[in-house]
Amino acid sequence: MASRDTQSAPSAWRQFTFFDVVPVKDVHDLGSDPEIFKKTPEFSCITPTSSGTAVADIHGSLYVLNRDFEVSKSWVAHTSGRVTHMAERKGILVTLGEEDLVRQPLLKVWDLNISDKKTGGPLLLRSTKVQVGNRPHPVTTLALSSTLSYLAIGLGDGTVILYRHLDQSIFSGTSNLTTLPKPRVIHESPSEPITGLGFREPDEENSNIYLFIVTTNRVLCYQVSGRGSGGTPTLVDEVGCALGCATMDWHAKNMLVARDEAVYVCGVESRGASYAYEGQKLSVHTHRNYLVMVSPPFSPSASAASATVRNFVTRSTDANAEITKVTVLDLENKFVAFSSTFTDGVREIFLASDEVYLLSNVGKLTCLEEKPTSTKLSMLYAKSQFLLALNLAKTQGLDSSSVADIHRQYGDHLYNKADYDGATQQYVKTIGHVQPSYVIRKLLDAQRIHNLATYLQELHALGLANSDHTTLLLNTYTKLKDVARLDSFIKTESKRSSADGGSDELPFDLDTAIRVCRQAGYFEHASYLAKKYERHEDYLQIQIEDAGNYKDALLYLRRMGTEATESNLARYGRAMLASLPEETTQLLIDVCTSLTPLTIETDERSPPSRQPSTGGPSYLSYLALSRDRGAPPAVAPGPAPPVADRASQHDSSHESRTATPPPATPTHGQPPPHARITTVKRPSPRIYFPHFIDHKEKFMQFLESVALKRWGQRLDETGVPVVVESDPFVDAQAEKADQIAVWNTLLELYLSSSSSLDSSEKEAFIDKALQLLKSEHIPCDPTHALILCSTQNFTPGLVLLWEKLGMYEDVVRFWMDKYAEGGSDSTDASSEVIRCLDHYGPDHPHLYPLVLRFLTSSPDLLSRHTADVTKMLEHIDAENIMPPLNVVQVLSRNGVASVGLVKQWLVSRIREAKDEIETDKALTESYRTESQTKLKQVEELSDPDHPRVFHVTQCSACKGVSVITILSALIALAPMESFGKSAEIMRDLLTNMMSSCRK
Repeated sequence: MASRDTQSAPSAWRQFTFFDVVPVKDVHDLGSDPEIFKKTPEFSCITPTSSGTAVADIHGSLYVLNRDFEVSKSWVAHTSGRVTHMAERKGILVTLGEEDLVRQPLLKVWDLNISDKKTGGPLLLRSTKVQVGNRPHPVTTLALSSTLSYLAIGLGDGTVILYRHLDQSIFSGTSNLTTLPKPRVIHESPSEPITGLGFREPDEENSNIYLFIVTTNRVLCYQVSGRGSGGTPTLVDEVGCALGCATMDWHAKNMLVARDEAVYVCGVESRGASYAYEGQKLSVHTHRNYLVMVSPPFSPSASAASATVRNFVTRSTDANAEITKVTVLDLENKFVAFSSTFTDGVREIFLASDEVYLLSNVGKLTCLEEKPTSTKLSMLYAKSQFLLALNLAKTQGLDSSSVADIHRQYGDHLYNKADYDGATQQYVKTIGHVQPSYVIRKLLDAQRIHNLATYLQELHALGLANSDHTTLLLNTYTKLKDVARLDSFIKTESKRSSADGGSDELPFDLDTAIRVCRQAGYFEHASYLAKKYERHEDYLQIQIEDAGNYKDALLYLRRMGTEATESNLARYGRAMLASLPEETTQLLIDVCTSLTPLTIETDERSPPSRQPSTGGPSYLSYLALSRDRGAPPAVAPGPAPPVADRASQHDSSHESRTATPPPATPTHGQPPPHARITTVKRPSPRIYFPHFIDHKEKFMQFLESVALKRWGQRLDETGVPVVVESDPFVDAQAEKADQIAVWNTLLELYLSSSSSLDSSEKEAFIDKALQLLKSEHIPCDPTHALILCSTQNFTPGLVLLWEKLGMYEDVVRFWMDKYAEGGSDSTDASSEVIRCLDHYGPDHPHLYPLVLRFLTSSPDLLSRHTADVTKMLEHIDAENIMPPLNVVQVLSRNGVASVGLVKQWLVSRIREAKDEIETDKALTESYRTESQTKLKQVEELSDPDHPRVFHVTQCSACKGVSVITILSALIALAPMESFGKSAEIMRDLLTNMMSSCRK
């Protein structure tokens, strides 16, 4: 999309002659013009096609010419008429013409690749009228998209019609010649004839197709395809042009509009750049990156602004002759590539065989033949236009070798002008194409040694230097005494290639260079070399022991990976913690929690095996380590801890230093192609416990972070659960031991820190310790925790642990002992006893006698907890925990509890017993009376002389079996003569039945 950036071209464009005027002759008669062009006055239009140049005349005939401009095919396209416009894409030719019998213009589509057997000409695919409204209007311009999908036709009345999906209609297979999509009128401007049309083809930035519409006063843009298509054309600019003065640029992205004062570039949304070039313009054409302009015939004058016209006047003998000026502009590079005058006029300009051809009014054919690129560059060199030569090379798409040669010649030009800095910049751009020796010989001068250093340094940066170049560069730095550039060279060097093209090789001994730099105090240079060529031990010694640069050493350890970091931290960990506690702690956390390497290993060595850790379970086991507190935290000169594999690796690294060739040059910023990300075995965090002896806060941070990131364990159980990765190398037993050791040590740190801090921080650590002891998921050794709490006199922790272990009686006895010890907290101790009883008593009733005995052990206790004793007695009685006699025995074991204390309780117990006795007696008497009444009724029923009639057939109490049913069964069982005995049986049955009803 063009931007609204109007840039005025210079008043006088740079003039060059990049085209030669070559007359074109007939292939059979070199003394005359091609035969076909003898009928030039009858030609109506010429257009290039894939089959050759298509020429149409005013009689309706159409000719296809080959490369020698001979007729290869001809036919009558429009009978009794003429062809006015043509356009061709992919072998499909679209013609617009007029015929005598048809008022409207005719649109015909031809297939140049298929011949019609009847006529011998191309196959006619479609033929239809171009009709908009009732009145016919002449066609002024035509545009066809590259895919044959869209065809636009501009009319003299300002109307633009568009055919969509033209390709689908053409190749649909129907034999009906008039079958074409219905055209759509997309623009109407009765007062502004259409002077130009052009399709903007899709590209990577914009996949839509647009149609530029140029009138005499405006430039508009219409979206043909894509989202939002089908609307009204949008105004691009209020600049129009005459017929034939608008054309698409060579990228088919912008519309070029030529006016008398300038050439304007119009984009889809707005007008872009403008190029001032005054003069009348008859037509414009695009050829590659050039714009070919033709002026109308005019009479030359010696005072003309154009040098081309003035030169013609100087050479011409006919002062009254009219001339036509043809100008070829390179708009991108802003110069005139060709300018000349023609006395015979220019009837047509067309392209054929990738050349520009001019057809004069008298039938002379002239070819504007572009000079070879080498010739054009030589012309630019002669005028010292090297920047223009570089731009031209970019436009023409020259290869990198040719561009480098332009830079070389530009550098030689600046060198000869004593502009050595500018020459060096150009020589640098020739690296890879021009032999370095060519440049070095030019720059080997004491006054230009800094330029030589610049060139050699860039040669090294591009990886094209050998050992001789490196030696020369180091010599230049030495001669200049330029430490800054020496530093820059070392730190920006990326590649070195050996003379035989084999493996990389240094031109100096690496060990000697590192040693000398250390001795001279150039620690930065020495450390860079050690780091670059993977001398890990040397690098850490330089940074920690010499430079004291702990931060870089820490970063280097992180890049070395878990295994190397583990071994080196054993040696330098304490010193690094003293200097960078936060960063070192984070590194140790990452080492103990990360399952992936801290950096990607560049080799495939198997990781060295670790020495099994034999550390104790907690921080206490490290308190007895022998260490001098008065000494500064310097690094011990001794070797790393005794890890067998690591020691052998350390020895092998020292042995490798005797060889001159270093390892393969490492790449920076990204791992080599063969690098693999593997899962590493995490070390036990217990091996790093000794480093934190002087850093309790960081020790707590380390332990808490390891527990969270490695096992997902933390004190705050209300937070979001932490998802941890599974370790394929995990040893469940060892991991369990590590967890216990970490939390045991954390508990000790919390307790020890709470005893040495102020009240606010102390409460925080006490809360953490209690959370740890309360947690159900944290694997803490309860026995070890009891020892710690007892040692630190941490009463809440002791009580909490006894509760977790179910030792409730021990909790109660602890508070009893606290009271017995006396002191200011004795009152709180007795209250804690009551609280514990309330909390544990419902599930453990055996605690009530113990607490009752405790509360009645002294008058002071009894006086403070009289209400509690009363409440306890009521609970004991309600739950029947102790018989009253036992309670009396407990209370009477000493003289503390008086009778008055339990008087009410005893009175209530006696009254309840008496009431219960009276109730039992009343029940007994009622049962006796009821039994006698029932027995009397039985006797009455047993009397055979006084029968009774029963109207109730069921028992009113239990709704059970009726009495008549029972008596019937009794009569059936006993005969009448023995009815006397049956009376006794009946009495017993009735007695049982009444007893059942009573229940």
